[in-house]
Amino acid sequence: MSRSIAAGAACAAALTAVPAEAHGPDGRTPHWELKDSGAPEVRFRGLSAVSRDTAWLAGTQGTVLRTTDGGASWRNVSPPGAAELQFRDVEAFDARRAVVLAIGAGEASRVYRTEDGGVTWTESFRNTDANAFYDCLTFFDRRHGLAMSDPVDGRFRILSTADGGRSWKVLPHTGMPAALDGEAGFAASGQCLVSSGPRDVWLATGGAARARVLHSADRGLTWTASDPPIPAGNPAKGVFALAFRDRAHGTAVGGDYNPDQASPRAGARTTDAGRTWQPAAIAPPAYRSGAAWLPHSRGAALAVGPTGTDLTTDGGRTWRTVDTGSYDTVDCTVDGGCWASGEKGRVARLEN
Repeated sequence: MSRSIAAGAACAAALTAVPAEAHGPDGRTPHWELKDSGAPEVRFRGLSAVSRDTAWLAGTQGTVLRTTDGGASWRNVSPPGAAELQFRDVEAFDARRAVVLAIGAGEASRVYRTEDGGVTWTESFRNTDANAFYDCLTFFDRRHGLAMSDPVDGRFRILSTADGGRSWKVLPHTGMPAALDGEAGFAASGQCLVSSGPRDVWLATGGAARARVLHSADRGLTWTASDPPIPAGNPAKGVFALAFRDRAHGTAVGGDYNPDQASPRAGARTTDAGRTWQPAAIAPPAYRSGAAWLPHSRGAALAVGPTGTDLTTDGGRTWRTVDTGSYDTVDCTVDGGCWASGEKGRVARLEN
């Protein structure tokens, strides 16, 4: 067994074996170990984990941070002149190359790219359509990626790159199903648009009478829609995050982001690439905005939100709370590293 597979397997086994009450900052393992980002005024909804040592954060006030020493120190590598922007997604290829997305109406939606660890940045896209509002990014590989906007003229808009984010073009909308009345994506964790493998991508929605997951098997040219059993019905409810461990097996989490509202049925799973969804028999107990599969595990995944972290070890059938700290998003790497980030500069790495 390779070192990375062993690390992932040990993490999954430890999470399964240790009772929920043992998870926390009390020294017992496994647990989220908080790292000092040095930015308590920033909410980091964007996170890209490269390895156990290297991770990128993107958040409010135009802030981008990077660590290469496992979170012991963070370098502020924010693009100059971006203090008014809200970065909600970051996709990093390694310690030097990353792409970040700023969200908002009109020209507030922008994409920046760096090739030197954030020493310099290039603005590679600025939205000029007042009706567009970009929410999330995803990459299939180091060259091919997509970004998605809330519906424009009745359909979700997809932006495509084939050169690692250096340039972007809007894809034709003819293969996109019509949007429902009030339907939109949630820029809550950078996980409303996710990919697996070289061509498959999924888009999560809410805000309408029902939540949907849209799937494309051709890098965003044509899409089909399905209805996961996660409640919607108002602008604060729906599917907030997706995670796929391969092109067939995925999990969806969400709920109602209003803190005074319950979020029953906040989890669902699929085994057929999102054509059909089954509700979790035991769902996360509250709204969850982020999700990630543990590396090298067929059934273990994490879901995070403002009231805690939940674990499934059976592919999303049942979930149990393993931590009560506030996080918005989570990401895991092939070498066994899992990171989470959120409000008040919070960032943590899962320790065994």
